[in-house]
Amino acid sequence: MAVESTPWLICVLLLFCAPSKQDKPVSVELSCGAGPSHVVLEPGSPLTLDCNLGASDTPLNITWLHEGQPLPPEGSDSRQYVSDSSLLLLLFAEDGASPRALEGGYSCMSTSAHGALTSRTVNVLLASLSSFRQEPSLQTVPAGGAARFECQIDGVPTPVITWEKDKVTVPQDPRFISLPNGVLQILEVTREDEGAYRCVASNSAGRDISHASRLTVSTGSAEALNRVTIVAPPQNATVVLGRPAVMECMAQGQPKPLVSWSRLDGKPISTDVVVLATNLVIRDTRSHHGGIYVCRANKPRTREFVTAAAVLHVPAPPVILQPPETVSLSRGNTARFVCNSSGEPTPVLRWLKNGKPIRSLRRAKIQNPGVLLINQLALEDAGYYQCIADNGLGTACATAKLTVIVREGLPSPPQRLSVTPYSSTTALLMWEKPEYNSDQIIGYSVHCQRAADTDNVEYQFAMNNDTTEYLVRDLLPHTAYAFFVVAYSPMGASRPSLPVTVDMLEDVPSAPPQLSIASTSPTDISLMWHPLSSQYSRGAVTSYRIEYSSLDNADTVFSVEVGGNETQFTLRELQPNQAYRLRIAAGTGVGFGVPSEWAQHQTLAQYNHTSHRMVMFAPTELQVRAQANKLNVTWQPSPNHTAVSGYKLTCREVDADGEKTTQTHVVRLRKKTRYHLLTGLVPDQQYEVRVWAFNKQADGSAAVWKGRTEKADKASSLPMRPPPLPPSSIQATANSSTSIRLRWEKPRFSTVRIINYTVRCSPAGTTNASLVTYHTSAAQEILIGALKPFTRYELAVQSNGIDAVGPFSGIVEESTFTDRPSSPPQELRLTTIDSSSVLVSWRPPLEPNGVIIGYRILFSSNLSQPEHMWTNLSQDGSITSIAVRGLSSGTHYFFKLGASTEVGAGPYSLVKDTHTPPDQYELDIHAVTGIIVGVCLGLICILLCMCFSFRNTKTSGGSGGLDSTAVTPQYRRGGYPSPSRAPECGDCHELETLMPSTGQESSAEAPEEQSLMAAWNGSISHNWANRITRYRDTVTEDSPGFIAGEPGVTNNADCLSASPSNNQVEAEVIVHSEISDPPGEKVKADCQRVKDCKATRGPSLEQTEENLPGKQSGPSQQSPISPAAEEPEAVLAGLKRDSALTNGFHSPKSPRPLPKSGENGDVRCCPSAQAKTKSSSLTPVPFVTSGLVHPTSVAHGYLCP
Repeated sequence: MAVESTPWLICVLLLFCAPSKQDKPVSVELSCGAGPSHVVLEPGSPLTLDCNLGASDTPLNITWLHEGQPLPPEGSDSRQYVSDSSLLLLLFAEDGASPRALEGGYSCMSTSAHGALTSRTVNVLLASLSSFRQEPSLQTVPAGGAARFECQIDGVPTPVITWEKDKVTVPQDPRFISLPNGVLQILEVTREDEGAYRCVASNSAGRDISHASRLTVSTGSAEALNRVTIVAPPQNATVVLGRPAVMECMAQGQPKPLVSWSRLDGKPISTDVVVLATNLVIRDTRSHHGGIYVCRANKPRTREFVTAAAVLHVPAPPVILQPPETVSLSRGNTARFVCNSSGEPTPVLRWLKNGKPIRSLRRAKIQNPGVLLINQLALEDAGYYQCIADNGLGTACATAKLTVIVREGLPSPPQRLSVTPYSSTTALLMWEKPEYNSDQIIGYSVHCQRAADTDNVEYQFAMNNDTTEYLVRDLLPHTAYAFFVVAYSPMGASRPSLPVTVDMLEDVPSAPPQLSIASTSPTDISLMWHPLSSQYSRGAVTSYRIEYSSLDNADTVFSVEVGGNETQFTLRELQPNQAYRLRIAAGTGVGFGVPSEWAQHQTLAQYNHTSHRMVMFAPTELQVRAQANKLNVTWQPSPNHTAVSGYKLTCREVDADGEKTTQTHVVRLRKKTRYHLLTGLVPDQQYEVRVWAFNKQADGSAAVWKGRTEKADKASSLPMRPPPLPPSSIQATANSSTSIRLRWEKPRFSTVRIINYTVRCSPAGTTNASLVTYHTSAAQEILIGALKPFTRYELAVQSNGIDAVGPFSGIVEESTFTDRPSSPPQELRLTTIDSSSVLVSWRPPLEPNGVIIGYRILFSSNLSQPEHMWTNLSQDGSITSIAVRGLSSGTHYFFKLGASTEVGAGPYSLVKDTHTPPDQYELDIHAVTGIIVGVCLGLICILLCMCFSFRNTKTSGGSGGLDSTAVTPQYRRGGYPSPSRAPECGDCHELETLMPSTGQESSAEAPEEQSLMAAWNGSISHNWANRITRYRDTVTEDSPGFIAGEPGVTNNADCLSASPSNNQVEAEVIVHSEISDPPGEKVKADCQRVKDCKATRGPSLEQTEENLPGKQSGPSQQSPISPAAEEPEAVLAGLKRDSALTNGFHSPKSPRPLPKSGENGDVRCCPSAQAKTKSSSLTPVPFVTSGLVHPTSVAHGYLCP
C-alpha cells in the first residue's frame, strides 16, 4: 500500500513545490493616455503588458521595445508573447537568465496603413527588500518625557514597518504612535515602557528584523522637562504624487505643551490631512499639499513657545493638459499642432511622427516645445503625430492624426530655381513654371529663410503669375539664405520646389568699433575696442585703421593699421600734457567702413599711479529706428558692464555738415535699461544720438548714431504695417528675494520680424511712475534683479519689431521670496512701571521683507557686555509690547530690539536706556483688600459668638445685673439720686460698681485720688479681671424702662448706693449670677466672697475715705447716698419690681437679691426671699459692661433686699 501511494505523494509535492504558472497575472495597459509609470513584478505573480494605442485602423504589426531597443520576435521563457498585442513577463525563468534583466522601461509601437504610434513607457521593477539604512538607537528618557525610535529601509514595493517590544508587538496604547515613515513615538514615558524595541520590515519580497535597542527611563530631576522643546522637528520631504507623507513634530515639556500646525502661506491645511497625536499624516499626497508647514509648541498658560518649519515638495508625473487635435488639410496649407503639459518638475516635450522624433527642418518647425508648425503640406506629411512629455517621474503622450487632401488639377512644383547675389543686400531669384497645370497658375509665393537661423524666422513674398523672377532686398551681407517657391491655382497650392541656397557678398562695416581711451604714462595712449557683431561687420573683419593727430597740428594725421583679431593698441612716443584726437575704422575684404567720431584725449603731465582705472566700453549694438517725429533707441550692454552704474543718452540736431545746432538735456537711465524712445522730434531732420555708460568715477566711451527722421508725407503715404503681437505664455517665477525670472513665447501668427522685447516691471498697485522700470531682452527670458524682498510685482512684455512697437501683454504677478528684515523695529519706547518692571513697546520694521514671526528683546545693565551675555527675551511676531519684570531697583538698563522672519533675524535697533526707581513703600491694593476682608470676617465671628452667648443667657431664669449706663442722668452728671423704695429680692447678687460722685468732692486732694486708684486696681484689676465677661442684653419693647426706643431708667429702679464725688466715675458693672445654687447658700457664698475680697484687697472705698487726712466726720459731711444706707429696705423695695436694669437696658426678669451694705461700708448678707424668686435651670453667665472710671469716685457698695 505504501509503495502504491508513493507516486501520488511525489506528484503532490511537485505540485506544491514547482513554480505555479496558473496564478492570475497582473495586467497593465500600455497606451498613449494616462496610466501608472511604474509597476512591480512580484514573485509568483506574472505581469501582462497589453498594447492598446486606440488607433481606429487595425494594426498591421506590434513591436515591443525594452529600453528603446526592439525585443526579439521569438520571445523567451521570461518574456512570452501571449497574443498579438500582449507581452507576459515571468519572474522565474527556465533559461537561466538573471531576473534583473527583466527590469527596465517597456513600450510598444503599433504600425498600420496610416502610420505608426508609440505608447508611453512603463518601468518594470522587481520586488526587493534592502538592508536597514537606519536602525533604532539606545534611548534614555526622564519619566514623563518622550522617546523616539526610527527605522529606515528601502524596498519595492514600499515595506510596511511594525514595532515590537521585548519581541512582542507594542501594545495598542494611544501613547505608542507608529508613523508610516518608520518612526515610533512613545509619549509620557513611564517605568513600564522600559524594554528592548525593534522594528520589523516586510513586503512581498521578504521580511527583515532590525537589532533591538533598549529604552531606559530615568528618575532624576525633571527640570529638563520644564522648558518646552521640540524633540523631533519636521524635516524637508519630497513625496511623489499619490504616496503617503508624514510631517513629524514631537514636543515635550512640563506641563504638556500644546502643538499646533499652520502653513506659512496662510492657506488652511487641507481637510484630508490626518492629525496623528502631534504629527501630520497625508495618506494620498496631492499637488495642493505642497508648501511650508510650521509646527508650534506652546507651554500652556504662558507665552513661551518654540517653532519648527519644513518644506513638503510634491513632484508629479507629467499630464497632458491640451492634446493636439486631429486635422484634415489640403496640400500646401499649414498645419499647427499645440500640446501643453504640466508636471513637477516641468516636463520636457518632444514630438514624434509615426513613432520617430521630429527635428526642426525646412518645413517642419518647432516654434517652442508646445507648438509644431508644418508649412506647405505635402502627401508625405500625413500620419500620426504625438507629443511626449517626460520629467523623470513618468511619461505622458497625446496623439493627433494629420490627413493631407489632394485635389485634382493642382500644379506641380516650380522647377529649376536659381539665385544670384546682386550686391551684399540683394539677390535675384529665378525659376521656371511647373511642368503640369501651369496654365491654371494664379500666383507664386517666395519663401526665404536664413540657412543657419535657429529661431526659424521665415519671410514670404507674394507675386502674380506674369513673372518667374524676384529681386529679394534687405538681406544681410555675408549671410547664407535658403529659398523655395510654391505655385498656386484655384484648386490649391503645389508642393514646394526644391530649395536653393546662396551666400551673400561681403560689404564694408556699417559701423565703427566703439573706442575706449586711457593713458598709462605721459607719452602713451592706450586704445581698446570691442569687435563688431556680424550685423555691423557685414563680412570678415581683416584689419583696423587708427588715425590720430595733435590738436595743435590737426592737418597732420598719422595712421596705424592692426590685424582684425586685435582689440587693443598703445600709441607711444607722444608728447606729455598734449591734447590729441583719435578715431578708428574697421575693414573687410571690400574695404574700410566709416570711421568713428574724433575723440579727444590729453596725455598726462607726469606719471600718476591713480590714472590706472578700469576703462568702460561703449554700449554695443546701438540701433535707432527713425520715424517722422520719434526715434526708437535700443542697445546692448558693454563687455565690462559689471562696472557700469547706469547709462546716459543725448540727442542733438545737426546740419548737413555735421555741425551741432541744438542740444537736448542728458537722460540718465538705469543699469538694466536697454531701450529708450525719443519723441517730439522734427520730421526730416538730421539727428545725432549718443549713448554711454558711467559709474561713480567717470564716464565711458559713447556709442554714436547719426540719421534723419522720416518725412511726414512719406509716413502717411506708406501703408501702415501692423505692430507685432505681444508675447504669449508669459510665466514669472521668483528666483530669490531680490529677483524674478520671466519667460515667454514668441507671438503666434506674427508677420513682423521681432528684434527684441521690452519688459515692464512695477510693484503691484503702484501709481508712482518713478517705480516703473523697463528692461530689454533679445532672448525669450530675462532675470530681473534689484527688487525688494517679499514684494508683489506686476510684469508685462512688449514685442519690438523693426519699425514698430507692439502693445504690452497682459499683466502677470509674482512675489519675491521672503528675506531677513533689512531694518530694525521702529519707535522703541521704554516706560517704567515700578521699581522692578519696564514696559517695552515698539512698531514693526519699516522694511520687514516678510512676515514677522518673532521679536528678540535684549537687555542688560552693562552696556559693554558682549551681545551673547545680554538677557534675551523672545516674543511672538503679532505682539508689539511686553512687560519685562524681575529687574533690579535703582538700576540703569539698556535695551535693544530685533525682528525675525522665517529666513532669519534682522538688525537690532539702537540701544535705549532707562532707570528703574529705587524701592518705595507702595500700597498693595490686593494686600489691603485682604486685610480688610480678614478683619471684617473676624468681627463678624466675634459678633456671632456674642449673639450665641446672648441667646443662651437670655433663656436663663436669672436677671442681669445693673450697668453704669443705666444710672439716671443725675448720677452721670454727679447729681444725687432720688430715694426710692427697694423691693425685696429673693436671691443675692454680687454687685460692684463705682458710682458718679457729686460736685462737693471736687476739693479732694491728690493723695486721695492716688489711694482711690490704688484701691480700685487692687480690688478690681487683680482679682476680678479673670471673672469678667462682657455681655449686652436685649431689651424688649414692653419693658418698663424702654422709652421711645431708647434705654431709660425709672425712679424706683435706682437701688444703687453711691458716695458723692466731684469727679464722676463710670465703672464696670460685674454681675456674677449663680442661678444653679440654692438661694440660701448663694447668699452666704456671696457674703463670704465679699468678706474675702475686703480681707484680700485691703480697705474698701468707704474706709479709705474715712482715713484721708483732713476728712471731717459729722452730719454735714455725710455721703449723699447715706439715706440708702440707713434705709436699705426702701432701696431694695425698688429693686423688687418687675423690671430691673441690666447693662444699661431694662430686663424683663426680676432682679436677684443683693447683699446688704452697712452704714460703715461693710457688707451685709441678706437672706434670700425664696417665695419671690424663681430659680433658673440655665447655666450661670456673668455680665459685664464698660464705663469710664473717674479716679476720685469713692462709691463702693452692695445692695441687698
